[in-house]
Amino acid sequence: MNKVFRAKRTRAKIHGTSERPRLSVHFSNQHITAQIINDENGTTLVSCNTKQKQYADTLKNMTNKEQAAFIGKTIGELAVKAGISEVVFDRGGYLYTGRVKELADGARSAGLKF
Repeated sequence: MNKVFRAKRTRAKIHGTSERPRLSVHFSNQHITAQIINDENGTTLVSCNTKQKQYADTLKNMTNKEQAAFIGKTIGELAVKAGISEVVFDRGGYLYTGRVKELADGARSAGLKF
């Protein structure tokens, strides 16, 4: 099954509100991006990715899974600081294994509830 079809199917069921915004993840060949989005207003509340210069030294010698766990923990900490405790997890059509699972576990360890 194609990733686009999985993404459309999950996106039809997932909608972020002000009480439970959506944690969306995206993986390219080199980078990982995580955003917490309020779909009612169409605004991004918190964002974190591996392209940010402040994380460059930390991420330099990490594997892909370790980077995903780090981004998950960082997005979780930023969300807790912003007053967000519960989110809806949008895996973006990716299967819940590997980097997606590591990112979700990292966010949970920082205090986010799915």
